[in-house]
Amino acid sequence: MDTTLTLTTDMELVLGLVFFTMAMFLFERIRADVVALVVLVVLGLTGLVPREDLFGGFAGNAVMSIIATMILGAGLDRTGALNRLSGWLLRRAHGIESRLLLLTTGMAGLTSSIMQNPSVMSLFLPVASRLSSRTGLTLSRMLLPLAAAIVMGGGLTMVGNSPLILLNDLLVAANANMPSGAATLEPLNMFAPMPIGLCLLAASLAYFHFFGSKLLREDEDEAVTPARTQSYFARAYGIDGDVYELTVSADSPLVGMSVGDTEALHGAPLLLALRTGEDSRLSPPADARIWVGSVLGMMGAKEQVADFAQNNFLRLSARLRTFGDLFNPSRAGISEAVVPPTSSFIGKTSAQLRLRKQLGISLLAINRDKEVLRADVRGTPIRAGDMLVLHSIWTDLAQAAKGKDLVVVTDYPKGEQRPHKFKIAMTIFAVSMLLALSSKIPVPIALMTGVAGMLVAGVINIDEAYAAISWKTVFLMACLIPLGWAMDSSGAAAWLAGHTLEQLPEGFPLWLLQILIGLLTTAFSLAISHVGATIIMVPIAINIALAAGGDPTAFALIVALSASNNLMTASNPVMSMITGPANYTGRDLWRVGGPLSLVYLAIIVIAINLLY
Repeated sequence: MDTTLTLTTDMELVLGLVFFTMAMFLFERIRADVVALVVLVVLGLTGLVPREDLFGGFAGNAVMSIIATMILGAGLDRTGALNRLSGWLLRRAHGIESRLLLLTTGMAGLTSSIMQNPSVMSLFLPVASRLSSRTGLTLSRMLLPLAAAIVMGGGLTMVGNSPLILLNDLLVAANANMPSGAATLEPLNMFAPMPIGLCLLAASLAYFHFFGSKLLREDEDEAVTPARTQSYFARAYGIDGDVYELTVSADSPLVGMSVGDTEALHGAPLLLALRTGEDSRLSPPADARIWVGSVLGMMGAKEQVADFAQNNFLRLSARLRTFGDLFNPSRAGISEAVVPPTSSFIGKTSAQLRLRKQLGISLLAINRDKEVLRADVRGTPIRAGDMLVLHSIWTDLAQAAKGKDLVVVTDYPKGEQRPHKFKIAMTIFAVSMLLALSSKIPVPIALMTGVAGMLVAGVINIDEAYAAISWKTVFLMACLIPLGWAMDSSGAAAWLAGHTLEQLPEGFPLWLLQILIGLLTTAFSLAISHVGATIIMVPIAINIALAAGGDPTAFALIVALSASNNLMTASNPVMSMITGPANYTGRDLWRVGGPLSLVYLAIIVIAINLLY
């Protein structure tokens, strides 16, 4: 490659836009998506990108793949797939902290290979919260290993993170400006980076498994959780234990009794659900009758429930078979609500209000002036300012909150959850992944096939699909893609590559050059985001590879992977999501994430050189 290129006006304009973008992203005086729009407009006004191609980024494969993965992730979330996973993890861990961490982080890493990293983190945050509340393992010891596994697991496929999704479009665009005689760059297939991603994920798991006790601090106080957890209600109200199913036998004294009378029995656990015949109800009304074969969903300590079952001739089930969907945490749970001064509930009891029959809500306890009332809670008149502890289906709670008689203070899923669609959603998702594995069908089409399937099957509706898309991310990427094209077509990338190589001694090793590119990309990603770093650095890396006699695809892949190598600062969206819940400081992130980022870079350089 010619390293004596003259700096032209077009090159100066493009490099000026690059530095402008970096400065704006770094100082954050203007929103990133607004900066990207300004860059796009300038590219069009100056003619640096042909005007007929200027908006091509919005229709690019990368943008379509990003949109599809966001919608697919939302569809899986609606089915409560991750809540099922938390229960499975608890059973498999058997109370051993190291095993629980290994299983949870490993599963999160694998999940991040098929969904956008921030989406995976948002799904696993409540899982981590629930595991923390059930095991006593603090979030400060769980979230950083979880985030690292998600970042590293994103390297398993070409749709695991935004830089890898962008890479194929940038490789194809680079072909238009390749020197004569150079081989055409081919897009990478869906699972091309999998060996590298497996090495990265294994390194992350090993790093925290063997050094986690030394690296991760143990909070003396409980960390702030993303939402109210089971441990909170156990500590504040004495509402503890799991939900069990009890089947009423012919000899049971409960036969013919009402739900209200059963709750009044000595030692009775909380009665939260009832199935009689084909009718299953959460929060059954007090006058509902219990018959032979009825199934009760009761919550309490295992010993308490077992004693109640034995004394009343009830058959205790080891697992939830009848009420599995009803008690799925994505569909129902415990919440707190304040009674405002304007509420019509004031002065009335729960029995008079018939909360279970009218609203589908069970009143478990009342917090009044720092005193917790649990005895005869159904007969206690409600006062203004009371904090009511409720159990309900989330959609019923949302409906009750619309009436202004309650102000719900617990964060809970506002949208409709569809755990009964779990198998359908997983089947559709598996089919879309198999289509993506086929070299005959482009990845965006395969992913959009899954989106269409979930919409048609009712796993997610079209309004929910629109809401699942992070339009800021889409807009940012679509507006900056033409900047990468301009870097290539103007010759700015070639000029930078040539002058960079001129400064290096003759015979400079390729692997050391790759490390420098990886470090530079990582530094850029800290300042201008992983998307911006990828768009700017891929054309430069390709030109450096051509000038130095290296493999352009290998150099470009190093850039795409290094752009996500930010485990040290909250500028990484995944890391920003965990700093609050786990109370991490910047020093914590640098102390733990810094060495791991160096390991990350070493692995990708070694693995790529072995593969290419």
